[in-house]
Amino acid sequence: MDFIQKKVMLRFVKISLILALLTIIVVSGINIYINRMSKKLLFVEITKLPSTYTALVLGAHVSKDGVPSNFLQDRLDMALRLYRQKKVKRLLLSGDHGTIGYDEVNNMRNYLLERGVDTRDIFLDHAGFDTYNSIVRAKDIFGVTEMIIVSQEFHLRRALFIAKKKGVKAYGIVADQSNYGSLRYLKNREKLAWVKAFFEVLINKNPKFRGEKIPITGDSRKSYDQ
Repeated sequence: MDFIQKKVMLRFVKISLILALLTIIVVSGINIYINRMSKKLLFVEITKLPSTYTALVLGAHVSKDGVPSNFLQDRLDMALRLYRQKKVKRLLLSGDHGTIGYDEVNNMRNYLLERGVDTRDIFLDHAGFDTYNSIVRAKDIFGVTEMIIVSQEFHLRRALFIAKKKGVKAYGIVADQSNYGSLRYLKNREKLAWVKAFFEVLINKNPKFRGEKIPITGDSRKSYDQ
């Protein structure tokens, strides 16, 4: 390797190290900011949680038979407790129903109906493909300006950050009940998702779908497809 090649290689290494350092600084800064911003909005005990008109239940995986995963079942059970204890009046179930063969939201609805929730109090968002879409659509499509977000603790901080930046007054209730097994991996992945959410908010990204407005105070049947 001649002198010029060595010089080019050295410059490449220096630039790579600088970019890596900047990436670490940006990621760390965003994570610190989101942690601090969401800290006071996160609740573990229902009794300490402010009451709101709506609870947003974020979707998660369901099996081919429509059985909720541990993550989703814990969220639904927490939503059920909020509803029974009259902390909320409406449940907005937001998840992935992008294809005929995969349907989170109707299976979420069936789970709650089987446990006594009035169908008039259940609204479905079929295009809640991710956390950002769920929260933006909760405001833009369903007219939600204040809500309790139901999810696992590692996920709630991102959701609360997005909600606040989108002008929605939100509180988070921790739904963790089960031993999820892969939680360490999910927590590490979530740190990167925080960065994605930060820039989605920064550029004011549009949701994948918008559609007809369905006020959360109105007729829930308008949100059903079956």
